[in-house]
Amino acid sequence: MKNEELKITGMTCGHCVMSVRKELSKLPGVEVRDVRIGSALVAYDEAIVSGAQLKSAVEDAGFAVA
Repeated sequence: MKNEELKITGMTCGHCVMSVRKELSKLPGVEVRDVRIGSALVAYDEAIVSGAQLKSAVEDAGFAVA
């Protein structure tokens, strides 16, 4: 498992945090460790999911990875 902290722009509230957590949790091989306004800490299996897929999940929640 690879640990990564994603810097996320556009998050302003608890609802934003929940949205990002929900989208990242949908990905197989991803363990969401912490989501706060402006960042998400995840552990993921690089054989199952890519960094681009993590970024896409954040974008699906309506935010951008800095």
